[in-house]
Amino acid sequence: MANINGLFSDFLSEIRLTPNQKSDLKTGHTTLRNRLNADADLSSVVVSTFLQGSYKRSTAVRPSGGKRADVDIIIVTNLDRFNVTPHQALEKFEPFVKKHYDGKYRIQGRSIGIELSYVDLDIVITSAPSEIEQTNLRSKSVTSDLMLEDLQVGSYDLRFNKAWTEPDIMKGGYISLSEAVRAQAEWKSEALWIPDRDADKWEQTDPLEQIKWTRDKNKNTNKHYINVVKALKWWKLVRLVDLKHPKGYPIEHMVGDNCPDDITSVGEGVCLTLEAIVSNYANDYYWSRVPVLADRGVPTHNVWKRITWEDFKTFYESVKTYAAIAREALDATSLKVQADKWREIFGSKFPEGPDDDGGTGNKSGGSGPTGFSDRTAPTNPGRQTFA
Repeated sequence: MANINGLFSDFLSEIRLTPNQKSDLKTGHTTLRNRLNADADLSSVVVSTFLQGSYKRSTAVRPSGGKRADVDIIIVTNLDRFNVTPHQALEKFEPFVKKHYDGKYRIQGRSIGIELSYVDLDIVITSAPSEIEQTNLRSKSVTSDLMLEDLQVGSYDLRFNKAWTEPDIMKGGYISLSEAVRAQAEWKSEALWIPDRDADKWEQTDPLEQIKWTRDKNKNTNKHYINVVKALKWWKLVRLVDLKHPKGYPIEHMVGDNCPDDITSVGEGVCLTLEAIVSNYANDYYWSRVPVLADRGVPTHNVWKRITWEDFKTFYESVKTYAAIAREALDATSLKVQADKWREIFGSKFPEGPDDDGGTGNKSGGSGPTGFSDRTAPTNPGRQTFA
């Protein structure tokens, strides 16, 4: 018999990356990393490579509108940021990308973007960490290409220490972590430095701390957190099409700050998170200011620094509207009503619920509170406030 958790499971299967997309991402980043390791000119420069971003943290949603899935690759180097400028650091890798990805790459402000027919790659170069940190960054817990949700199965978990080993998921290799792995302390990651070509300076970043934080939050929410993030990213994608920002990590970070621990379902997490956003940022909205959200690994960085007041105002008002609908969905006793309300939030990817009499339900569900249907491309708003 259908229940709301089952419908959420079906919904999540419709919005997460497909097996083919995951395979394409793996092919793209594995090929690039292998080419880097084999490059004679860069072999003395590259210390390690590892994955970061929403793909690694398992918070990515399926691209829409013809867009490709993307993955971020950190390249740890021994370049000295005191003697190498950001321009020079990026230019150091240009012969490599020209050789392998000619006509498909672009040098960006803080990275090198590569657009392939099947996937987008983003190369982020970082400067020399300490010798101890270089050793840590070569360990399997860092270089593993498995996603976070692949590493939190049963009692298995990701641990950033040298005793940790990767499970062989192709052979069902999930086992409980050994006492030796559990007993060994995790190292404290050092912030890495990335080149900002536009600002002509090196800036700090700590992607491993973001992964650790997400891992712990997911455990504390009965492993619902990463799915709450995916659900709310999808909501933004289909319901706030004309709003360019916030997107991606800024949304994920705000969800993380407001999703309660010990939630018992994705639906509860979505509802309580939206309500918490309304409550926690009411003063910011009242005083016409954009909230400051400190980065997980580098607290001096404001994750929301690029969000304008107009963007935040629109986002906050939308959250308030949909928080009320989520509360109706959570409190409803009829599965049909629950499903209809969640479809108002997430659109037609969320399954219809059966009629209370056992029928199939209304086939016209999926509109938002103002009657608009799912959209995955911008309309032409009357005034341009979100450039």
